[in-house]
Amino acid sequence: MKGVLNDAFSTKKLALSAVVGAAYLVLTIAFLPISFGPVQCRISEALCVLPFYFPSTAWGLFVGCLLSNLIGGYGILDLVCGSLATLLAALCTAKIHIKWLAPLPPVIWNGIVIGAMLAYVGAPSNFWGAFGLYGVQVAAGELAACYILGLPLLLVLPKLSIFHRLKREFE
Repeated sequence: MKGVLNDAFSTKKLALSAVVGAAYLVLTIAFLPISFGPVQCRISEALCVLPFYFPSTAWGLFVGCLLSNLIGGYGILDLVCGSLATLLAALCTAKIHIKWLAPLPPVIWNGIVIGAMLAYVGAPSNFWGAFGLYGVQVAAGELAACYILGLPLLLVLPKLSIFHRLKREFE
């Protein structure tokens, strides 16, 4: 964790994180009807695979999610829980060394954390039943965003010439 935190604070890495955070926010807003709620597929979560190549982008994803959750309608609970779930997922992704597993942390963290938050807010008297349902629904949306969109992004990026320039600059 210390390495990821220290890596985030060079000017170039901060700029890259800011661009990723802005992209996260724009994608969340662009697909607003499906970005929030028990049945959601937040397209911006596909960007959560980027820490696999660029660990410092975890912080940009956190800020992008935080700003997105300001408009999400679930209030302070979503602001804290949702943003932290994205940060934890991104930090875990930064530690993974197998491409096929890189999209998995957002699926797991968001399924658990957001599923629990939605159950707490929406059905506190039937928390465990609602948690199971909401957790699976959120994880399914994450699975779609992270594996159907995020994994191809992971596979295509190394084929782009700009990727290699960025990789050299950020190593």
